[in-house]
Amino acid sequence: MRQVIRATAILAFAVLAAMPAMAQRSDIVVGLVLEPPHLDPTSNAAAAIDEVVYANVFEGLTRFGPDGDILPALAQSWDVSEDGLTYTFHLAEGVSFHDGSALTADDVAFSLDRARAGDSVNAQKFLFADIESVEASDDLTVVVTLSQPNGNFPFNMAWGDAVIVAPESAETNATAPVGTGPFRFEDWRQGDSVTLVRNEEYWGGPALLERATFRFISDPTAAFAAMMAEDVDTFPVFPAPETLAQLDTDPRFEVVVGTTEGETILAMNNRREPLDNVLVREAIAHAIDRQAVIDGAMFGYGTPIGTHFAPHHPAYVDLTDLSEYDPERSRELLAEAGVSGLRLSLALPPPVYARRGGEIIAAQLRDVGIETEIVNVEWAQWLEQVFGEGDFDLTVISHTEPMDIEIYGREDYYFGYGAPEFVALWDELTRTTEPEERNALLGDLQRNISENFVNAYIFQLAKAGVQNAGLEGLWVNAPTQATDLTGVYWAN
Repeated sequence: MRQVIRATAILAFAVLAAMPAMAQRSDIVVGLVLEPPHLDPTSNAAAAIDEVVYANVFEGLTRFGPDGDILPALAQSWDVSEDGLTYTFHLAEGVSFHDGSALTADDVAFSLDRARAGDSVNAQKFLFADIESVEASDDLTVVVTLSQPNGNFPFNMAWGDAVIVAPESAETNATAPVGTGPFRFEDWRQGDSVTLVRNEEYWGGPALLERATFRFISDPTAAFAAMMAEDVDTFPVFPAPETLAQLDTDPRFEVVVGTTEGETILAMNNRREPLDNVLVREAIAHAIDRQAVIDGAMFGYGTPIGTHFAPHHPAYVDLTDLSEYDPERSRELLAEAGVSGLRLSLALPPPVYARRGGEIIAAQLRDVGIETEIVNVEWAQWLEQVFGEGDFDLTVISHTEPMDIEIYGREDYYFGYGAPEFVALWDELTRTTEPEERNALLGDLQRNISENFVNAYIFQLAKAGVQNAGLEGLWVNAPTQATDLTGVYWAN
């Protein structure tokens, strides 16, 4: 007997179709802080890519819903064998790529095999690590065999890194993305904007917007000016939180505050002396006043965290006491480690939480005797130098991928942890399907990285955004890094 999973996406389109026809706006201008390095989500870790293309241009077998639920996408349903090793995905009929070619099971097999190949440049290869084989049994049926049961597999397939691409366009998706989604790529003005237009041949419910322009505005003052001038219709994550109260009193706008998966951390290079010493890392963690960073950099928007895990998740463990603000303890630990006159570099990418937060953290570290050299880096430089090459001492960054604690099991990840005991716990988690047991293991994983002070955990990034009061259908929360426009429309 097989376990059968059947899931049907509840789309907003059925409700909206009943609305009376009115001469409403059919375009939108979305403000984003960062410009993506390119537009292929299968070959780069930058969240800015998914913020443009996830669910809009590219689709996977499954997808995240607005509240984090795993919903069907290109796979309308799937069956799971009793031993948990075989997933049979049943694809939607009539799906075409934007170039007119039909989606078949062979494209799915190509995409998954490409992502898990030895020479793959996919930034999240762990998502595919348990795949033993992928076979197209017919045009609309894909059979995925795993090497071990993995209760996370439908969740893994919802990531932007697991979207389905065609062999013919895979190599050019970075600059001319071709997906199956309700919007197709039209134009990219480097340094300014990306424009998408409605895919009139979309296989599912049609988008309600005809055109979407993503404008890249990293400067907080410019972002505020763009909102006030109504040059931008929405800024899902607004880079000038100090102005949200003012915007909230303006009847033209609505301030929307939700949750994200963004753990904001002071990442430490565990490979470099003296940061390879847990006493030094603990000293740094105790030197940071989380609330002062939240108040000073984010004007109160954010939740203190003591580990790399979202507080809204049922498995979250509050470990903030392990690294509570205690500058005297910090000085004692540095003395115990035999470290004095410590000077470290602090790389800060463009987002407000990093630039403003980094300056506050630098002052707090100075108070315990640690001098930092602040180096402001652009996003492409951060991705290449810090994330890609691991060339840094300290950096402030928000990890916005959903439930991404797995990164601590990778020795080659940029902050360089990969402790065997952590890896063993993670392997046990992937083999476990019972919810209570999984939550207990997730708690053990959180304790492991917190007790080893791998990084300093500061706050969970809030989704503090602003939008035109006439817009409907934008996500309140951010279960993944996305600006999902599939159900967005103008109410007035």
